[in-house]
Amino acid sequence: MLYTYTAVDKNGQSSSGEREAENERDLAGKLKNEELFLLEAREKKRSVRGSFSVSAFISRFRGVSLVERMMFSRNLAVMIGAGLSLTKALKASEKQTANQKFKALISGLRESVLKGKSFNEALALHEKTFGPLFIHMIESGEASGKLEYTLKLLARQMKRDHDLISKVRGAIIYPAVIIFALVIVGALMMIYVVPTLTATFRELNISLPPTTLFIIITSEILINYYLLILGLIPVAVYAVTLFLKTERGKRYQSTVAIRLPIFGALIRKFNAARFSRILSALLSSGLPIARSLEITSKVLGNVHFKNSILKASLEIQKGRNLSAILGERPELYPPLVTQMLEVGEETGTLSRMLLRLALFYESEVSSTTKNLSSIIEPLLMIIVGTMVGFFAISMIQPIYSGLGGL
Repeated sequence: MLYTYTAVDKNGQSSSGEREAENERDLAGKLKNEELFLLEAREKKRSVRGSFSVSAFISRFRGVSLVERMMFSRNLAVMIGAGLSLTKALKASEKQTANQKFKALISGLRESVLKGKSFNEALALHEKTFGPLFIHMIESGEASGKLEYTLKLLARQMKRDHDLISKVRGAIIYPAVIIFALVIVGALMMIYVVPTLTATFRELNISLPPTTLFIIITSEILINYYLLILGLIPVAVYAVTLFLKTERGKRYQSTVAIRLPIFGALIRKFNAARFSRILSALLSSGLPIARSLEITSKVLGNVHFKNSILKASLEIQKGRNLSAILGERPELYPPLVTQMLEVGEETGTLSRMLLRLALFYESEVSSTTKNLSSIIEPLLMIIVGTMVGFFAISMIQPIYSGLGGL
């Protein structure tokens, strides 16, 4: 049998590899002859030539998730705190991840560090995966000798990000699923129910109101041109996606997002929470405020928040206070934000005040998402009831009118 093993020598240096052995005891005996002590052994299944693994195939194409980056930071911090060198910690992290793409990336990081590059320089080669926040915080941690603390800070930051994104996504998915189901049911009624009622109208030879004619025409378009409509849907989705990637599209999307009823307030709180926590983390890692603001602007998704923070990074170099700069955008930053920032600037505790703001707005997001279902459910029922009522009145009333005239 073929085993993969991890062993240590007399000096405590670990090594790993593959070895043929009858069983684990036989493997331990062979390693002992080489003055190695077996720590862990796993039987390795021999790959069959031409075999196909779905999970391995998918892992080659999927990216590196936020959770995977969070676990990478957390595990790396624990191992470095336990006294392992960075290269050994990276090697152990490489073994722990199941994502083949991330495994290869960590291996590349380790090779770069072995060649003499600093950790942040190695990470900079993979900026699309880790992002500017991760890289610059590691740079600050290495410069200050607080790499373990910085990695823990990053893991905590990503955990908060993950929780916030999950809550907002969960709040948006519910109404999206209901609306999607409503569209599907409506399309099926247009295709299967309306033609039957249209035939009845022709037999009764009655005049139809405009709303009924509108439904009939819509039904005929769906039936006669369904292939064209099905072909246009992906084209429209692709065109919208391309538009939203442009600067104009990003501005339009960001404007609509913060002005949406119900969801607009949630999105503003979400961005305020992310801004506060990210800036607090960067300042805590030792980066200057102008540089911290510049990095924060790259991490935020909403264009209006991004531009306001980027402007602040330039204006603050002219001697202006952050609270005064952000106070010029009350539609983005409520008075609470500017007031707490002002207190932080006056007392020299800006990072601490930002952390308090982050905790406050994260709790606000959590509270809003919990209460959102109680607001959305009656609203969706009104929408569904209105559509069903419109359809019923438009299609059934002419039948009663026709029968009454007989």
